[in-house]
Amino acid sequence: MRVGVNLLWLVPGVVGGSEEYTTRLLRAVARRDPEDCDLTLFVLEPFADAHPELVEAFDTVTVPLDGHRKPERVAAEATWLAFEAHRRDIDLLHHAGGVVPPGPAITRTPAVLTIHDLQPLLLPENFSTIKRRWLAVMLPRSARRARLVLTPSDPASRSVVELLDVPEDRVLTVPHGVEPPPPVPEGRLAEVRDRYRLGERVVLYPAITYPHKDHATLVRAFARIAADRPDLTLLLVGGPGPAEAELAAVIRATGRGDQVRRTGRIPWDDLDALYALATAVAVPSRFEGFGAPALEAMAAGAPLVAADATALPWVVGEAGRLVPPGDVDAWAATLAEVVDDPDEQARLRAAGRKRASGFDWDRAADALLTAYRRAAEPGEDGP
Repeated sequence: MRVGVNLLWLVPGVVGGSEEYTTRLLRAVARRDPEDCDLTLFVLEPFADAHPELVEAFDTVTVPLDGHRKPERVAAEATWLAFEAHRRDIDLLHHAGGVVPPGPAITRTPAVLTIHDLQPLLLPENFSTIKRRWLAVMLPRSARRARLVLTPSDPASRSVVELLDVPEDRVLTVPHGVEPPPPVPEGRLAEVRDRYRLGERVVLYPAITYPHKDHATLVRAFARIAADRPDLTLLLVGGPGPAEAELAAVIRATGRGDQVRRTGRIPWDDLDALYALATAVAVPSRFEGFGAPALEAMAAGAPLVAADATALPWVVGEAGRLVPPGDVDAWAATLAEVVDDPDEQARLRAAGRKRASGFDWDRAADALLTAYRRAAEPGEDGP
């Protein structure tokens, strides 16, 4: 079975959590090395520099584009990708970025589709008019054309069934996995704490500043408890997004900017160290198809406070403190309880590690390969 994976949507460093999910899932497939499934990746030029291990593991075909001009990229999916898939006798195309590209040529190859979430339909105000209209048409159309639709969580799968009217037997959950990080030496923790100018206690939130990540609620809640806790630092890790200016304004308005740190995008080994030293990890996001930072925090043994919204309760279970999204009072009260109570921190650390152990990349890879095998079975529109 020859499977092509369409990664032309994946602009490294731009698409956020969906990049980590997709690339780590593919690394797990490479470790499985299935005898009955041969993968070919179709990628943008910057992909090879960002993910050389995947280029080494799989046949990789590169289009000479950087992906920053969306019309150019969509045209390449409809034409170049269709031609290359036909030329290479691809049996099944996995469109991992949420839509099946338009055009008659690309739809001649049977498709599997990953929909990471349906935020464009449920929170359209977070998107530009053009993108909102595009996805309002393309998401339902793509779900109809795909033999199987994959999502990263059961709540996301249910939303595809309910909102896009896709039969349940055509929707499968392929969840994130996590690899427990190795212990971080004390010297390394001290070095990272000093480099990022952190206090003795740290509240960490790793996320690009997209509107739905709701940094503003966290900043306002933090400001209410920070004055009485001068050793407490709020650390916001992640690249700039559309809500960057709003976040800067909120930080200024609180008057607690001296206890807030912004890092931008940082190396993974730095993030591992920050999870290890965090007094609490906060995930106030109002919308998640999965919520990888919550899982990463639990795996690292960091006490977790997360929004009681969309897929986060499914990921967290009872291993973290769940708080109503957008409720500044509740967030301030819960953060204060966690950062001031070592016993509660210890309980959350143990519960988080136990919960995270149920999410495994190898199992996720097996679920993906099962989906490929199901989708490749001959049928009335099959090969």
